[in-house]
Amino acid sequence: MRAITSLAWKSVRNRKTTAILTILTVAISVILLMGVERIRTQAKDSFANTISGTDLIIGGRSGQVNLLLYSVFRIGNATNNIDWKSYEEFSQHRAVDWAIPISLGDSHRGFRVMGTNGSYFEHYKYGSKQPLTFSTGNPFSGLFETVIGSDVARSLGYEIGSEIIIAHGISDVGFSRHDNLPFTVVGILAPTGTPVDKTVHVSLEAIEAIHVGWESGANLGNAPTAEQLNALDFKPQQITAMMVGLKSKIQTFALQRQINTYPHEPLSAIMPGVALHELWGMMSVAEQALMAVSIFVVIAGLLGMLSSLLTSLQERRREMAILRAMGARPKHVFALLISEASALTFIGILVGITGLYFALAVGQPIIQQQYGITIAMSAITAYEWTLLGFVQLAGIIIGFIPALRAYRQSLSDGMTIRI
Repeated sequence: MRAITSLAWKSVRNRKTTAILTILTVAISVILLMGVERIRTQAKDSFANTISGTDLIIGGRSGQVNLLLYSVFRIGNATNNIDWKSYEEFSQHRAVDWAIPISLGDSHRGFRVMGTNGSYFEHYKYGSKQPLTFSTGNPFSGLFETVIGSDVARSLGYEIGSEIIIAHGISDVGFSRHDNLPFTVVGILAPTGTPVDKTVHVSLEAIEAIHVGWESGANLGNAPTAEQLNALDFKPQQITAMMVGLKSKIQTFALQRQINTYPHEPLSAIMPGVALHELWGMMSVAEQALMAVSIFVVIAGLLGMLSSLLTSLQERRREMAILRAMGARPKHVFALLISEASALTFIGILVGITGLYFALAVGQPIIQQQYGITIAMSAITAYEWTLLGFVQLAGIIIGFIPALRAYRQSLSDGMTIRI
């Protein structure tokens, strides 16, 4: 067996160009397979980590997926609002550590506007309990100041000091804009890879202020000026939802039950993790599509290797015949080609793993900066080792095809190659 392995290695070295191309074919397949697998898992983790550290999300009576969509992903609208008194009652509950109020309903050039307070920048977390950070600027403090997400700044070219006009409702059209009340950008959040990047943040008081003189989405005229509004003291009447962090996880179910049976208004409390899991299950088609891409990538790579081996076999028919003439048995020729395929696959896997980590090292900071997604430079997982094991096994099986052809070739066929 050692002689066969040595001969296989020498044979590969004598066909450097073909061997290198075969190794690169396998390596590219491994890079794409592992890359797609990591993107798939990171996408799932990123989805699951859109919100982190929040124990309950409270909103008007609704299904948990709908409540999650509009409160976290800014998709759709709330069925009902929450009275501010209800917010005050639950934010001061003995089991509650912190609470973040959220008010939705307005927009700016296709991006959702969200009213909140300082608790949002202090307590909202994503990923592995990562806090929000500012790439430049600070949280809003004035009535007509705003903090924008990284995507908003990049897409619209905004910077600190830029002025923006908020529109009433989701449709940003001329008659619905609050043209007389521009907001000044005072902060731009660092990328998070979450809906935060696509959100314009203002204070709850600002949401109340810009709707003075409006009724049912229509401007009634005589809208007060910014100076007049700054002189007034605004207090929210209603909010869309609230996020809650508890002092102890043990109290989650008790508080959830208390909220769901709240007698003063119909409310729903959901656990984000459970709702995210349910929502991801509804979107599993994308995950399955990425898995299919991974499989086809490997198949394409292995077929490329098979093509290379079969092509080289045609060129080596005389070599096989000489080996047979020197006393090599058909099983030796068979083992030789299997060993070559196995060695090429193994080296291709090693090169592919090296290439993957090099690509991650180069691309990780770029992806983090542009999209806010962190692709972990972690060790190969047990599942990934299993995938690599299947690639190695498939490479060996692929080697059976040219090996069987060589096994069946006769000595006379090898010595009289037709040109």
